[in-house]
Amino acid sequence: MAAVAFVCRRPGSVLPRISKAGSPAVLSAVPATVQQRKVHHSVIPRGKGGRSSVSGISATVFGATGYLGRYVVNHLGRMGSQVIVPHRCDQYDIMYLRPMGDLGQIIFLDWDARNRETIQRAMAHSNVVINLVGREWETSNYSFQDIYENIPREIARAAREAGVTKFIHMSHLNADIRSPSRYLRNKAVGERVVRDEFPDAVIMKPAEMFGREDRFFNHFANMRWFGRAVPLIALGKETVKQPVYVVDVSKAIVNAIKDPESNGKTYALVGPHRYLLHDLVEYLYAVAHRPFVPYPVPRPLYHMAARFFELNPFEPWTTRDKIDRLHTTDMKYPGLPGLEDLGIVPSSVEMKAIEVLRRHRRFRWLEAELGETKPAKTVDI
Repeated sequence: MAAVAFVCRRPGSVLPRISKAGSPAVLSAVPATVQQRKVHHSVIPRGKGGRSSVSGISATVFGATGYLGRYVVNHLGRMGSQVIVPHRCDQYDIMYLRPMGDLGQIIFLDWDARNRETIQRAMAHSNVVINLVGREWETSNYSFQDIYENIPREIARAAREAGVTKFIHMSHLNADIRSPSRYLRNKAVGERVVRDEFPDAVIMKPAEMFGREDRFFNHFANMRWFGRAVPLIALGKETVKQPVYVVDVSKAIVNAIKDPESNGKTYALVGPHRYLLHDLVEYLYAVAHRPFVPYPVPRPLYHMAARFFELNPFEPWTTRDKIDRLHTTDMKYPGLPGLEDLGIVPSSVEMKAIEVLRRHRRFRWLEAELGETKPAKTVDI
């Protein structure tokens, strides 16, 4: 293990950042408090690129076992990065992550979100920390406040004290302290506490993400099992969505790691088109070759039905909070950088929806051409 000088993240300190080559670069000449850390040799770039090379990135990915996490681990592993995966489940349940990197480059560690020592141990030899911790429903052990405020605060504080050079925090496009959704309100507070603890953190604000394992497109497509009709508040004609492809979000995280100018920025990650929720769901059913039968449901009645699903002790199919979140119009942030600023051309729903929805087709439509489906109407509001 080579001893490398890293800088404590304190006001007035020299902050080393990751250059595009993957090596730390000092960007200021202000006096610094230097901390000696024993960092793994994986932070020394070498090779021609790819799995058998070393990118110079040693990343701890909190929440790597989730929906977005597997894509981030895959992108980091493919470029020759060492990835530390803190987990709370049985290690054998996440063995699908191990082949995503070269031999010995995907490392699993047990961690307790309420134990600061395990958080520090997970990032002891990393120069990048990514926080993807999240879930769509509360449990008796973890509330939204724990998940989106307390845990990010501890991770950001530990990263600053450890001298981590790049910290990336995942938020939400509609995070707002005034939102009717507790999920989104706590996301907004989480952004603030992360900024307080790690001022140079990179904050990602994606819209609703869609992909093979999502809980957005699949959620609406699976509604056909409940009376073959889709309940929507105001028929979905008062809600505007701008969904983003999960692979684009993963690429944005990796590109932000490489970009030394990304520190301290907030990125709004959205798809190229905006749709009325009604038109978007109608398009999903057209791609799946299923009849689309929407009907309006008042919010109080929809909440009453969701309370029944919330009794599920495992994963509820829907919750009152999820109903509010899915029926919230996506905000616009023209002043914030986006996918294009990270060198990514956003993928449209029409290009990628078939990857999600083919499984929802009847057998005789499995190989039907996508061109037979009329594209969804877009809006500019």
